[in-house]
Amino acid sequence: MIKDIHKLVKEYWGFDNFRPLQQEIIQSILDGNDTLALMPTGGGKSLCYQVPGLAKEGMCLVISPLIALMKDQVEHLRKKNITAYSIYSGMSYKELVRTLKVVTESNCKFLFVSPERLETNLFKEYLPGMGVNLIAVDEAHCISQWGYDFRPAYLRIAALREELPNVPVLALTASATEEVQKDICDKLRFQVIGHQSSNTTEWKVFRQSFERPNLSYSAFKVESRINKILEIIQKVPGSGIIYCKSRKRTREISDLLRLQGVQADYYHAGLTNEERNRKQEDWIRNRIRIIVCTNAFGMGIDKPDVRIVVHADVPDCLENYYQEAGRAGRDGKTSYAVLLYNNEDLDQLEEMLNQRFPTLEDIRMVYQAVANYLQIPVGEGPGNYYDFDISDFLKKFKLNSHTALYSLKALEQEGWLSFNEQVFLPATVQFTTNKDYLYTYEKNHPSLESVIKTLLRSYEGIFDHTIPVSEKVIAGILRKEADDIISQLSELHHAGILEYTRQKDTPQLLFMRSRIKAEEITINQAGYNRRKDQLLRRICDMIDYVNENNLCRSSVIAGYFGDKDVKPCGICDNCLRGKGIAMNKQEFETIHHRIVNIVKYESLHVRDLLLKMNGIKKEKAWKVLEFLQAEQMIEMDQNGRVHFK
Repeated sequence: MIKDIHKLVKEYWGFDNFRPLQQEIIQSILDGNDTLALMPTGGGKSLCYQVPGLAKEGMCLVISPLIALMKDQVEHLRKKNITAYSIYSGMSYKELVRTLKVVTESNCKFLFVSPERLETNLFKEYLPGMGVNLIAVDEAHCISQWGYDFRPAYLRIAALREELPNVPVLALTASATEEVQKDICDKLRFQVIGHQSSNTTEWKVFRQSFERPNLSYSAFKVESRINKILEIIQKVPGSGIIYCKSRKRTREISDLLRLQGVQADYYHAGLTNEERNRKQEDWIRNRIRIIVCTNAFGMGIDKPDVRIVVHADVPDCLENYYQEAGRAGRDGKTSYAVLLYNNEDLDQLEEMLNQRFPTLEDIRMVYQAVANYLQIPVGEGPGNYYDFDISDFLKKFKLNSHTALYSLKALEQEGWLSFNEQVFLPATVQFTTNKDYLYTYEKNHPSLESVIKTLLRSYEGIFDHTIPVSEKVIAGILRKEADDIISQLSELHHAGILEYTRQKDTPQLLFMRSRIKAEEITINQAGYNRRKDQLLRRICDMIDYVNENNLCRSSVIAGYFGDKDVKPCGICDNCLRGKGIAMNKQEFETIHHRIVNIVKYESLHVRDLLLKMNGIKKEKAWKVLEFLQAEQMIEMDQNGRVHFK
């Protein structure tokens, strides 16, 4: 029996209505169709699998490459009293078995899985007992070799379909070209799924418009980035993000902004998990105004009131630019996406091709260096994780950072190893003794009594299975230092009272296959060259976007993704420049002066304002109105009333 989706979305999310296309996507899934959903960042993708997952009997299996995002989704669902778990790379065997047992033996509605876990024998053993009703593939562009972020582990999803032949698949992505869309459907083996009552089901594609009518795109050629950034954030009030390519530049720009009295901080993957969480929370709570970051920041963060996204460096493709710029203005209010560049940036973008695709000799050299660094002998089996300090590795082997990083990427895409800089494995605890012995132990070790009691009171089910805990939270409850709690938990672990694993947020490297001699490393040269050609085209499209002086930027971006029906936005730099040409300076200033004088003293509906502009063509008045709105001099509310700012 399928539950009413409108009642579910009201009960669990408090929404009276669905966002555009959400209901159609959900209905397609409930009808049994394989479905591809292209929804821009902030478009409400997660609801598209969460609602049908709840509506149907059984469990929804969600495949996601991002551990942090899985963790956030599980927490959000649990807060709504919806049973959800996650399994991912880096979990211990015991923890994995316990989680799989709980999933199969409970009323679990959502299981989040990293793609690397799909083909393990352990996962396959428990899969038949999960009662899977839907497979949701997040970041689905990762399955396409022609996508900008191809991950070979995603190719295993197709094999999963053989185990679950009558289960529909929902593929979700924020940005995919038409070629990548076709490849996603092909790699996921989208098919007709016959029902007992009907054999007319088919796979379907739903695409939200790539139009963002409230987002003003612009690109500026600059000599001084910091001066332009200061000018922008002084003109536009509100929260902002500044994206940079290097970790070093995030700190430099953040420091310069603070010297000018701007509340700013920096963020990148090289910080500890605690630092990243603190900085992210400060920005979300508006304790700081501007976050200066690498592209490690932003995924899964839903902050609706971001007014400015500035790219201090040119991204390598429009897919990344669209996703990152799209973090501005999710509340529907006028916001700005600004790209800064100079000739040197564009030259570096063209030179990037050979950096991104090192030679086979370089790839073999880096593989050998990794094996030497981690002291892995030839023949050592796959599946082992290693702490991998990339900075220390580069320093010890005197390697070029680009050569090393992109050789690691190539080795990952060819299935030799997997390197993840953004790892967070929370601390876990489970009591391994019985309650009677624990009571005796407490009496004999009074210094540990308070931490034992805090664990028992704060974490339900801690005797039954492994529970994620926070040493920092426990320390706060007991008014102690986190290091003291870590020491006490370690003491209890060594005494056999509980099993304790410390939090881990260091980069991890996983060997996918047995270690072999470097000269035996091979790659699929044809596929490698095809991906190189694809990158060249993406770079050329990015450079063309930067250099475009006439066409509407919103239309250019939408057209890149195959959305050909987007009309000129009227508020990007090119549209505003075009409007300036349509009338001379004197006409523009006259209309500008009249509008300001009218709305300065009274707020009125736009149609009434236009009526007061007698003797002036409506089209010209509209152009000046849109300009003033884009410049934040006036504001138009949802009812069409114009206010002076």
